Amino acid sequence: MAQAVLFEDTITCEKEQTEAIHLGVEARRLEQKYAARMREDLRMGNLVSYVGNKEIPLLRLYRYKEAFAFRFVEEWLTRFEVHQGDSVFDPFCGMGTTLLVASCRGIPAFGTDRLPVAVFIARTLPLFLQVRPGELTKIFEHLRRAAPLTEPASVALDVAIMRVAFPADILLALRRWKAAIDALESPFREIFLLLFFSVLESCSYTSKDGQFLRLKREKRPATPEEALARKVWEAETDIRWIRELGWHRTFLPFQVALGDTRQLDGVSFEHPPTVIITSPPYANRYDYTRTYSLELCFHFVQNFAELKELRHSMLRSHIEARLSPAEEAPHPAVRELVDFLRARGKTLNNPKIPDMLTAYFVDMQKSIREWREVLAPSARVAMVVDNVRFEGQVLPVDLILSEMAEGEGFAVEEIIVARYKGNSSQQMGRYGRIPTRESIVVWKMQG
Repeated sequence: MAQAVLFEDTITCEKEQTEAIHLGVEARRLEQKYAARMREDLRMGNLVSYVGNKEIPLLRLYRYKEAFAFRFVEEWLTRFEVHQGDSVFDPFCGMGTTLLVASCRGIPAFGTDRLPVAVFIARTLPLFLQVRPGELTKIFEHLRRAAPLTEPASVALDVAIMRVAFPADILLALRRWKAAIDALESPFREIFLLLFFSVLESCSYTSKDGQFLRLKREKRPATPEEALARKVWEAETDIRWIRELGWHRTFLPFQVALGDTRQLDGVSFEHPPTVIITSPPYANRYDYTRTYSLELCFHFVQNFAELKELRHSMLRSHIEARLSPAEEAPHPAVRELVDFLRARGKTLNNPKIPDMLTAYFVDMQKSIREWREVLAPSARVAMVVDNVRFEGQVLPVDLILSEMAEGEGFAVEEIIVARYKGNSSQQMGRYGRIPTRESIVVWKMQG
């Protein structure tokens, strides 16, 4: 009976269903509280995903599919009237889109991320600005001759995906190419490693698909030589392109650290940041260490033990998140849903989901508190977040994080709905296609 009271507000599906979508009491309270500050701007829907970067030099070289678009950052730098006297911070910087856009405008920028491959990409992209047209082609020809004669590089072969992701001959060739690239001088070593990481998917049976790195045995894996040849041609095109755009003249080098935004006391900011433009991992069971496991196993971890240690050090947005007995959900709307899901018991899709949701919001509260400590007075925040649904129950992540931010000294200026997203096929089968919001929350430091 208590569950029926807590989730009494029902959204009717368009087709006949045996179950329905519910909105909890606390979630409805939040919807009412922030209704006046919510608005749609569906034009932004094309900017909150990586798709917009497919036509942007450098950012198109590596498909970091969780990134938002170059134009998204430009939009918010303009809206916030950011100038060269400001300082931009991205605490979940990923491949460094925010940092790159700010730096091309001559604006100081700093980023952190916990995923080593993301930090590597962010650090390496600016190195292309130092390269003259034609240089990469010459080095590629050297690598083409050297790779077949090079002793294969050591990789984390005890990770299960590495044993099934590649045909044996292609895996051996990739290891030889990796070793040949490792022997290059900087910055070409880093540049060719980035290009190497960018072709691992095409050389494998895998596909970065949704929340997983999926095996697709029907694929015809490319050879490293043919895949890298295409990528070098693309990079040469981008080098000429960025010179035409003049990025090499206006670019102000940014800083990026392999760090944890849940604990920023060891991070040194030259100036207190005046702007945050970011997007955290979503509370959707997504495990970055699985999706980017090929890249990690070729360079950043030596074995499965190291990969597992990295997995458990990430922001806890995935179902392998570990929750300590003393931790509890820091917001009543989260507690309401967690209690409901735990009451479902064995019928729950995954019994670890309640722990994941609790841990996720504990981590986000820690992050917001850290931002409060490092930001300049009156600093602004634009953050892309995604609402989620489990067992038909909608959790308004945008509103929960906003109310949590108010408790840490931020004012909620607006919540912009960028697009509406459908639910998973499993959820649709039970509850119908009821879209959830992907939003941009806009906050300002008070005091």
